[in-house]
Amino acid sequence: MLLWILRGVFLLAAVGVGFAVINAPTPSFEYPWLVFVGIVTLAVAIMGFDAATPRKRIDIISCVYFGILIGLFLSMVVGFIIEPLMTQFQITQYMYSVQLVIGTMFCYFCISMLVQTRDDFRFIIPYVEFSKEVKGVKPYLLDTSVVIDGRIADLVETGVFDNTLVMPRFVLSELQAIADSSDKMRRSRGRRGLDILNRLRTGGVVELSIHDRETPEMAGQAVDMKLVLLAKHLSGKVVTGDYNLNKVAKIHGVSVINLNDVANSLKPVYLPGEHLDVRIVKPGEEMGQGVGYLDDGTMIVVEGGRDHVNHNVRIAVTSVLQTSAGRMIFGKYEGGV
Repeated sequence: MLLWILRGVFLLAAVGVGFAVINAPTPSFEYPWLVFVGIVTLAVAIMGFDAATPRKRIDIISCVYFGILIGLFLSMVVGFIIEPLMTQFQITQYMYSVQLVIGTMFCYFCISMLVQTRDDFRFIIPYVEFSKEVKGVKPYLLDTSVVIDGRIADLVETGVFDNTLVMPRFVLSELQAIADSSDKMRRSRGRRGLDILNRLRTGGVVELSIHDRETPEMAGQAVDMKLVLLAKHLSGKVVTGDYNLNKVAKIHGVSVINLNDVANSLKPVYLPGEHLDVRIVKPGEEMGQGVGYLDDGTMIVVEGGRDHVNHNVRIAVTSVLQTSAGRMIFGKYEGGV
């Protein structure tokens, strides 16, 4: 409601400005009402653009704001320096044009620099706050394996994650290299990862940002090590399905969200003595063992199941082994189903 009141006041102000312009003694317009309609139309277009972009980012707005201020200040300083030189060479008639060009270039350069370095400093109107890229909740940094896996998109859509998702540029480059691979399987996995990223970006459930900058200590490091160092720099967490990256991150004191652990924690819990029906699909490694799988992919090793391959059997659970790589259930054959 407040925004609509503001827009209404702005439109009335635009109408007033239009009347003031066309009724001004100088300059006189040949088609004053055309000028009036143009001013009102411009005001309506500005309100339409404002309404079409409801989610504006304060960091971008602040970068533009401070970039223009700094650019104009620098151009004014340079103007004071070159004015005596232009006076000496008797070319002061070009002073306005030179200042206009310098001011435009400085404004562009300052805005570009602030936009590219906004990950290191956050500019907030009306004061400047120096902080890391993401304040409040910790950002979640995605690695290549978790994007290719695809379960992260389903998990985000459930609303469990409210934190900002960060895709480092070097991880995105690795994903693009996989998508361009000559190997058909790798190429398919890479393209699936890019599709998942696009799904996260357009889903609108959480914000997905691309982090472009690297710290000096990342130079020459492998992608996994860069990800760990960046997570320390941003005080974030690494989201992965890679067992080795999980261990490396913990060694460096970086928090990790392992999607395999998340998936395992949501699987049904089976206690020793419970009974299950499972289909034996292949012989096991040990004598007399058979191997089957539950619908969620949990492996079941059945003692005495080797002779019942391709049959549905009933087993009694004897033990459950839980690891970061997954869950294994051990059971004993009790009979056919």
